[in-house]
Amino acid sequence: VQLQASGGGTVQVGDSLRLSCVASGSTFIDYVLAWFRQAPGKEREFVAVVSWGVGNTDYTDSVKGRFTISRDNAKNTMYLQMNSLKPEDTAVYYCAAGRRYNRNKDDYDSWGQGTVVTVFS
Repeated sequence: VQLQASGGGTVQVGDSLRLSCVASGSTFIDYVLAWFRQAPGKEREFVAVVSWGVGNTDYTDSVKGRFTISRDNAKNTMYLQMNSLKPEDTAVYYCAAGRRYNRNKDDYDSWGQGTVVTVFS
């Protein structure tokens, strides 16, 4: 599956952004979908994941209550609604597709190109 992420930008603290990830080339509903992010000088880290079908979700603690991951299988698109953004959310955000519902980036074999989110105070 090929993934294309978009929606990043430069915003102020407390603002919102919605990231999108459009998939093509394979059966979208077969995949677990996730968002990861990588800040300058840091490892790529898990942000959120949504399962197949009914869409169970999981979030890293630092974004719980602020970010919402969702998927629209009819549109082959996944979203990350990010509210109450903080400077520490600044990173390149990557969407990923895999077969296992977990937080391990090594279990995701398809990646989008990344979209940059910058939050300034």
